[in-house]
Amino acid sequence: MKKPILALIYDFDNTLASTDMQNFSFIPSLGMKKNDFWNKTNELFKEENMDKVLCYLLVMIQECKKKGIKLTKEFLKECGKNIDYFKGVKTWFDRVNEYGEKHNVKVEHYVISCGNKEIVEGCSIAQNFTKIFACEFLYDENGEAFWPKVAINYTGKTQYIYRIKKGITDDNDDTEINEKMEDKRVRMDNMIYIGDGLTDVPAMLTVKESGGNSIAVYPEGKREKITKYYEEGRVNYICKADYSKNSELEKIVNLIIEQTHIKSSLEEKQKRFEHDNKE
Repeated sequence: MKKPILALIYDFDNTLASTDMQNFSFIPSLGMKKNDFWNKTNELFKEENMDKVLCYLLVMIQECKKKGIKLTKEFLKECGKNIDYFKGVKTWFDRVNEYGEKHNVKVEHYVISCGNKEIVEGCSIAQNFTKIFACEFLYDENGEAFWPKVAINYTGKTQYIYRIKKGITDDNDDTEINEKMEDKRVRMDNMIYIGDGLTDVPAMLTVKESGGNSIAVYPEGKREKITKYYEEGRVNYICKADYSKNSELEKIVNLIIEQTHIKSSLEEKQKRFEHDNKE
């Protein structure tokens, strides 16, 4: 029997990382405090009525120019090396993959983030992801960022769920993503979306309404911030952002892995039954 694929899809900031990825190294390298950087972004957002993601990408370029810092891909990857994660994240992927193997389920991990792809690519857990979908810069002949290449906002996240569904991981493919496909690489009901807040709501709701599972996570003591997402029917579960062994989050994901195996096994038996009864 062919193994079913279970896609675990994560937001990154405040979901796997304990705060926004730019806060760890990038903003300090500018000699700025995080509130100053994000206040500049919010001011630009209000003054120019810009997309908020485009605002922070522009502020990154502007502040690096002011400080004489070369905003290169290599510099951003270096900024990913000091990211602090929630408890258990670093060992999470091996444990979940192993549990999937035990139940004949292939587990794949994806990131869909409004943050910087280059920073995520430089972090210590990057090798665990089948694909990282996030914002990217376009670089000039000197290797310095001068324009956004990809900008993913909160509603834009949903298109990447469909890319995962169809197995289209090329960001430049805007044709096949819209074509009707009979065979989907990853079924929507075999997806788990893990996010932390308002920017994840469209993606979480898309997965939930398509038969998959959405989980909203929160830092220790901050449960009240996301309770409404469950009460409003936008997610299947809410739990603490604790990825350690035997945590509530791990127990939920393991049960979904078991469910995926049972569902796949029953469907296989049904196909055999139908085949046998046609003869």
